[in-house]
Amino acid sequence: MSRARLSRRSLALTAAAVTLGATFYGVGAATADNSVPRSDKEIPNLTDVVNEIKAYYGDTVDASGEHFASADSSYARQLAGIEAKAKSDLAHALHKGGHGAHGGHGKPAIVLDVDDTSVITYNYELEVGFNYSPASNQAYLDSKNMPAVFGMDTLANWAADQGVTVFWITGRPEAQRADTVRNLTAVGYKSAPDTDHLYLKNSANPPAYLTCGSTCTTIQYKSGTRAHIESLGYDIIGNFGDQYSDLSGGSADKSFKLPNPMYFLP
Repeated sequence: MSRARLSRRSLALTAAAVTLGATFYGVGAATADNSVPRSDKEIPNLTDVVNEIKAYYGDTVDASGEHFASADSSYARQLAGIEAKAKSDLAHALHKGGHGAHGGHGKPAIVLDVDDTSVITYNYELEVGFNYSPASNQAYLDSKNMPAVFGMDTLANWAADQGVTVFWITGRPEAQRADTVRNLTAVGYKSAPDTDHLYLKNSANPPAYLTCGSTCTTIQYKSGTRAHIESLGYDIIGNFGDQYSDLSGGSADKSFKLPNPMYFLP
């Protein structure tokens, strides 16, 4: 997920069931409605929405005031269903050997987004009132680790045990590489998030395989990076993200949408 352009980031106050093809499995896409409300009655009450988000995540608070999602929350239960489906599909692709509908025959791989796909930003979002800024995000990452998204560490580790190579593609800037590596390792991801397997956005010096250079949209950046991974001899049998912009653009046999009602990123 990309946080680079704050002006395009918004709290997702609505969710719409959007069908983007049979390769997607998960939940409805959060959408940003650009229409102008004609009355205050057309606008969800922000306090109510935040309380609903807390209830969905099963908000728990520790002695130091840190907020965490609960393992028995609706969020965790929804994740479990998506992950069970994903594991079944990945196992089937590996057993079949053809690696999915596109018939890829490269080395099997999966791609994970980082924020709210591999690690959960819930505590950070509450700390900043869902008002992301690069400075507050960097300060948080410098001092804290975000917990693993329920079940995703287990799923990624299971895939690695089956001989699947795990990659990460994130919209986090290159400057956050050390924080990201530390966090992923600390919360239980066993695959090495090294420079060959963890891709961060480098706007100052974009890689040559991204023809859009420093002007890439999220979809161009992520799909272009997946295409690059495939050019290295891999077949991406599963692509995981919490935003549809993580998943669009091809270069994956199957994609899995994880729930995230906290914000929408185009």
